[in-house]
Amino acid sequence: MTDLHPVRRALLSVSDKTGLIELGKSLAERGVELLSTGGTAKALRDAGLAVRDVSDVTGFPEMMDGRVKTLHPMVHGGLLALRDNDAHVAAMTEHGIGEIDLLVVNLYPFEAALKRGAAYDEMIENIDIGGPAMIRAAAKNHAFVNTVVDVEDYGVLLEELDQNDGQTSFAFRQWLAQNAYARTAAYDAAVSNWMAGAIGLEAPRRRAFAGQIAQTLRYGENPHQDAAFYTDGTERVGVATAQQLQGKELSYNNINDTDAAFELVSEFAPADGPAVAIIKHANPCGVARGTTLLDAYNKAFDCDRTSAFGGIVALNMPLDAATAEAITQIFTEVVIAPGASDEAKAIFAAKKNLRLLITDGLPNPQDAGLTTRQVSGGMLVQDKDVGHRAMDDLKVVTEKAPTDEQMADLLFAWKVAKHVKSNAIVYVKDGQTVGVGAGQMSRVDSATIAGVKAQRMADAMELPESLAKGSAVASDAFFPFADGLMEAAANGATCVIQPGGSMRDDEVIKAANEAGLAMVFTGMRHFRH
Repeated sequence: MTDLHPVRRALLSVSDKTGLIELGKSLAERGVELLSTGGTAKALRDAGLAVRDVSDVTGFPEMMDGRVKTLHPMVHGGLLALRDNDAHVAAMTEHGIGEIDLLVVNLYPFEAALKRGAAYDEMIENIDIGGPAMIRAAAKNHAFVNTVVDVEDYGVLLEELDQNDGQTSFAFRQWLAQNAYARTAAYDAAVSNWMAGAIGLEAPRRRAFAGQIAQTLRYGENPHQDAAFYTDGTERVGVATAQQLQGKELSYNNINDTDAAFELVSEFAPADGPAVAIIKHANPCGVARGTTLLDAYNKAFDCDRTSAFGGIVALNMPLDAATAEAITQIFTEVVIAPGASDEAKAIFAAKKNLRLLITDGLPNPQDAGLTTRQVSGGMLVQDKDVGHRAMDDLKVVTEKAPTDEQMADLLFAWKVAKHVKSNAIVYVKDGQTVGVGAGQMSRVDSATIAGVKAQRMADAMELPESLAKGSAVASDAFFPFADGLMEAAANGATCVIQPGGSMRDDEVIKAANEAGLAMVFTGMRHFRH
């Protein structure tokens, strides 16, 4: 086997015709014979190119609505034959099989059909058979054959041919082969995961996941870790689909925190008013509603001004000039919003390192999906936490019932607690977080930390009492003992929302009654590890 191998004969069979004519003309100009199928052959022929139909090569017409056209020894022999193997060459000569040096295939648009919610029968018809078979055959024989599966690689292929006088290098063919196998793996993953859902299989024996690279990153969580960002093809509104208008390239931590911020702020519908979330290290350090976006930002900022420094700001409405001006008063890593005014963009333009991401709306917090986490030797897969509780779902368990104002704060705190690392304690007053305790081993410690933060901000603002005084408190899981509840009460909480379900619920309810607290149970937990 030599390193360089010429491209004399190509088979083109593509669903996506983007760039096809330009590629076909460029190959023809280089003296490459073109083979093709169906619509691809017609498009090339209509452009004035000489094309030989695969059916002429195989001696069989396309049949069964195009299901059978390339599954033939005349095709697969030309792709799989080892050019330096005498037996293979003899077999090709005996049976009149011609070498195929280049395969250009992109697959039936299964993923596109999936996105538009096509019916079962249409999904089945969009499962490509001949394409993956040819891709795998050609990629296996990359010692001699080039396998191109992405439109964006057409230009790369032509550059390689130009640099090597109509030939390609072994390293180039290896690169194409790896990408080809990744493409068929991603395609099969989409098909298998769709089918699992279509037949209601919650835990299939084998689960495949795939992604397409969006960008390489300077490093991961730490400088000694390599990293890259891959999209999963779902096109969920958020950091993966956002347009970056300005600022430095996003880092691994930026992407992780921005996702957390935007998912949190999306819990608050714009129809109910402006909302802002400020995130630091994937935990909220301030979340608020306001009469205006600026009001909401200021309230969120006043929960924990120290942690907000270098944080991520997410908005549930398009960024306006007044809010942009306020955000630029401190160092902020990323701002993400469903739009921005020209005035806001101009204000941010003076902050060259500030990243501004614009999305097409907000994600639906109740859209189903999967979350994954890798562990040593395996992967944990679960449904996305889309749990939701409305006022009618809450059960008052104390002698005192929350007022309407308290109930609004309890539900606000509950939405925020869902996005705080466990153990989570969130104090809220008047639609504004005033203390957040996250990621502690003890729920009491989380309640204490959140209370300390509330008092610290009150001191900074020269207020006579803690911001948590008169607040609503949310706990992401039940209070196993009354001590955590009493810590929240000591910090100023007057009403409580928690899942309930502890063996000591009666003890906790009794303590709440003795302290004069109003408490509701959700019957739902929101652990976030």
